[in-house]
Amino acid sequence: MSKVTPISGFPEFLPSDRIVEQHFLDVIRETFELHGFASIETRAVEPVERLSNQGEDADKEIYAVRRLGAPADEKSDLGLHFDLTVPFARYVLENAGKLAFPFRRYQIQKVWRGERPQEGRYREFAQADIDIVGDGTLPFHYEVELPLVIADAFSKLPIPPFRIQVNNRQIPEGFYRGLGIEDVASVLRIVDKLDKIGADKITQLLTAENGPALSAETAKQVLRLAEISSTDASFVEQVRALGVQHEILDEGLERLAAIMTAANEHAPGLLVADLKIARGLDYYTGTVYETQLIGHESYGSICSGGRYDSLASDGKTTYPGVGISIGVSRLITRLFSQGLVKGSRSTPTAVLVALNNEDERADAMRTAIALRARGIPVEVAPAAAKFGKQIKFADRRGIPFVWFSTENGAEVKDIRSGEQVVADPATWTPPAHDVRPSIETPQLETPQENS
Repeated sequence: MSKVTPISGFPEFLPSDRIVEQHFLDVIRETFELHGFASIETRAVEPVERLSNQGEDADKEIYAVRRLGAPADEKSDLGLHFDLTVPFARYVLENAGKLAFPFRRYQIQKVWRGERPQEGRYREFAQADIDIVGDGTLPFHYEVELPLVIADAFSKLPIPPFRIQVNNRQIPEGFYRGLGIEDVASVLRIVDKLDKIGADKITQLLTAENGPALSAETAKQVLRLAEISSTDASFVEQVRALGVQHEILDEGLERLAAIMTAANEHAPGLLVADLKIARGLDYYTGTVYETQLIGHESYGSICSGGRYDSLASDGKTTYPGVGISIGVSRLITRLFSQGLVKGSRSTPTAVLVALNNEDERADAMRTAIALRARGIPVEVAPAAAKFGKQIKFADRRGIPFVWFSTENGAEVKDIRSGEQVVADPATWTPPAHDVRPSIETPQLETPQENS
């Protein structure tokens, strides 16, 4: 038998970390539903042609699906989806006649991407998306609403402070066109790398002969725009001071200013207008979002998205949308690696029912059933070993209570404090914080219940 070795880029969590992940997913799901988003799930595969049309690097990232027993010349026309927006757009087209618009959906699923594995970048990972899609038109106010939903979800999770950076693609596009730049898409993709490679390298790429080949002065103007940021609508005056005029720029500035004004009314300081944000996927057409953990900026975005106007269209009707995706795997693995969160135990079990001997197993199971009926997670000891051994078994797994059958009747012991009391399975209840595992935050704040 060959040696079992991990496959890089496919994270698998131990039980205590999985408890943390489940807590995050539950909070995110409940928050999305609180804001009126309906759950859907789409298939794992899409036609390669549809997936590969979503960006210049899409072909490199798609995992093709092919039968092992297929003939060598059989073409693989299916691929695993690399995000949830593309399959959602297809879902809307197929089900448009059955959906009520504007359609609000959330989707929490695995996606697959041919990344070079490293911290925060995986080949298989979980995403949690919300999108709002309209029939023909989609009011602008939804672009303000979505980051507020994300802020609500994040405020309930044990994570460091965060900031949501927002831009409108019309701003750089209009600015570039006002400078006379024709290859807007190439410049956008280069500027989007500013945080990763720095201004000097960006200037080299912008002025390279085999690139956009901009003049030094034009490249400087491009960087001046990218350096503008503000927590209110004051960015408009900063852009105007650069002296570039274009009607697309005007519209973008107006829209982003409206978002910043509305956001400051409902959540002051939450959003930052950051004019270097472009987002890599080609289907975004307007507002774009990225979210960073404060103090972990080098890690990059853990939540991103934007407005798309043409992704879902059947030739007669277009279904514009706006969405944001939380990189759940990316977020929690960062928290794990920095020691910021952990599960309080490796099992949901709160009580272990001990055995004096195997003849007591039937009674022990009845006790467990009585406790479970009142919502207390219980398991019966795997074997009638010495009590010390059964207590060690509970301790290794973080189970806080052990239930004993004694000459005086049933008793339960808190193995952390050593306190042991008489107990009735019909009435005894552990402290509320012990019923379920909690999420411990060694460097953050108060542990949160995983309910």
